[in-house]
Amino acid sequence: MGKVYLEGQFQPIESAKISVLDRGFLFGDGVYEVIPVYGKKLFRLTEHLQRLENSLAEVRITNPHTRETWATLLTQLIEQNEGEDQSLYLQVTRGIAPRDHHFPDQSTPTLFMMSNPLVGTPETTLQSGIAAVTEIDSRWSRCNIKSINLLANVLHRQHAMDQGAKESILIRDGKVTEGAASNLFIVLQGETITPPKSPHLLPGVTRDLVLELAEQHQLPWREAAIPEQALQQAEEIWVTSSTKEIVPVTTLNQQPVGDGKPGPIALQLHQHLQTFKQQFRSN
Repeated sequence: MGKVYLEGQFQPIESAKISVLDRGFLFGDGVYEVIPVYGKKLFRLTEHLQRLENSLAEVRITNPHTRETWATLLTQLIEQNEGEDQSLYLQVTRGIAPRDHHFPDQSTPTLFMMSNPLVGTPETTLQSGIAAVTEIDSRWSRCNIKSINLLANVLHRQHAMDQGAKESILIRDGKVTEGAASNLFIVLQGETITPPKSPHLLPGVTRDLVLELAEQHQLPWREAAIPEQALQQAEEIWVTSSTKEIVPVTTLNQQPVGDGKPGPIALQLHQHLQTFKQQFRSN
């Protein structure tokens, strides 16, 4: 088994321990990031570290490392674990302090990192798509922070699973925000639309890359609010994330999306993304 990184050292996951007074454990007081690795190389590292810096600044936790040190540690984590393709999880909490809601006068951030195999989305799923359900967004109003406090997201995802679906598409004030663990896109009259960045959704790295690829390949797109009723009219729906990439939604609330099959634009962008990744591997 590979190694995890905790408090300055690589060690087997079985021996990794944190204090019960860590504020991440007591309050969910911390942030995280997930970085894909292809061919032992960190994918879109600058974008992921920028989002990490933004989240740390928003919750007022001191960034424990420079970008250069982050890159070094993450590269070492890759080498400590098997597999050409990996998913790196890193978490920074405010650290250990007596339990009190206000910030401690002094604390040292706790840093934990681990690697998991990156398996992506199975080809069978790309061919058939997934089922999703809509649900009122019950999360807090600062979803642009990649907080480790994910209980609302967990409950939303479990709601989908209880309905025999794979993802919940969340609705706030009559407009779509995102999935429980993904960003959301629809296609209307041949145009790809995704909600604009706001405090109500996570600024996805894969989301931004999909828009870059759409622009590069002259596929029409725009950022715009998506009313809930637009989901019923959509020719295509898909969700994105760093580990799942592009996943077509072919059933929504037990009704087919479009003709009930993955749409051509989602499949085109999926192929463009695979080409982009292959070029990244070979550079």
